Amino acid sequence: MNSSVSSFNDLPLVLNASQLAGVLNISRANAYNLLHREDFPTLRIGKRMLVSRDRLARWMDEQARAS
Repeated sequence: MNSSVSSFNDLPLVLNASQLAGVLNISRANAYNLLHREDFPTLRIGKRMLVSRDRLARWMDEQARAS
């Protein structure tokens, strides 16, 4: 992820697989696995798979509560 991102609000409003991988410190393959999960808030625009930063944060909170 870009080293200039120092807070949640510095993230783009919508993240692609590469950006998601950088934010979560996972591989792009794992980011794509997440984007294909039924419980993940993927936004599909044509063939592109994206996630909004707000829905990502909400999903992460839900995952933390479920643990």
